[in-house]
Amino acid sequence: VQLQAYGGGLVQTGGSLRLSCTASGRPISNYGMGWFRQAPGKEREFVATINWSGGSTSYADSVKGRFTISRDNAKNTVYLQMDSLKPEDTAVYYCARKGGISGSKSSADYSYWGQGTQVTVSS
Repeated sequence: VQLQAYGGGLVQTGGSLRLSCTASGRPISNYGMGWFRQAPGKEREFVATINWSGGSTSYADSVKGRFTISRDNAKNTVYLQMDSLKPEDTAVYYCARKGGISGSKSSADYSYWGQGTQVTVSS
């Protein structure tokens, strides 16, 4: 399984970006998916997760109400819509696939990781 994350870039405070994560090699339809991020000098942290059907989602408190995770299993793609961006959202964003159908906030539950896409929010 290979995950390709893209859609990052430079945006001003208050702006929006939509990240996409496309899987190849195996369908993602039976698996929970997640987004994590890592800022310079900090540990990787949980951002959002979604179960196999898209019927259950969960977010970090820091992004709740601003970010939305979704998926299109027919396109083998997971999305992260990021609105009202803040400078503290600046990080490399990674998508990941779990081994089971539910989502998870723990990075240890994820078996496959994408290469990351840089998001920079200017003040």
